Amino acid sequence: MAVSAQLVNELRKKTDAGVMECKKALEEANGDLAKAEDILRLRGQKKAEAKSEREIKEGTICSYVHAGAKIGVLLELGCETDFVARNQTFQDLARDIAMQIAAMKPRWATKEQVPQDVLDKELALFKEDAAKSGKPDALIEKIVQGRLEKWYAEFCLVEQPYIKEDKLKIRELIQNTVAKLGENISIRRFMRFQIGEGQE
Repeated sequence: MAVSAQLVNELRKKTDAGVMECKKALEEANGDLAKAEDILRLRGQKKAEAKSEREIKEGTICSYVHAGAKIGVLLELGCETDFVARNQTFQDLARDIAMQIAAMKPRWATKEQVPQDVLDKELALFKEDAAKSGKPDALIEKIVQGRLEKWYAEFCLVEQPYIKEDKLKIRELIQNTVAKLGENISIRRFMRFQIGEGQE
């Protein structure tokens, strides 16, 4: 089907994808904007996965201080080249992630960074709680997995819903930028400061 320039522009504004990519996605989705967004998101994830093994040697240190100067964040966001590190899209991503950290207080960047003893303790609590329901074991396992995913979404940065668009996880936000810039991008480390927090 023929896709209007107006529809292509609308999709570009929503996704930041290139004109031809938007046009192809809209044609594939028969002009359905939401479906075209999903197609672009899936393509972005595949591109990001292909680049995920590439070495990260460059990046930026981003600082963000929330209004009122009570909360501050330092973030190291890595990429492959100095060229991308200086790119405005990359800089904007770093700032958005730093704002996310300030607002949502993640403890770790990814699931893999959660210490095993912390994970074991949480799982034991979830299992104990689910067992009290008296439901069959197979259902209890699903309940535990569901609670674990919710827990990850609260405490692991890349699993959190993006504060500016909650249909998008931080992981997907990074993947979309990887697809756009053509380089592997990774959260190296971060530190969140809040007045009076962590003091004796």
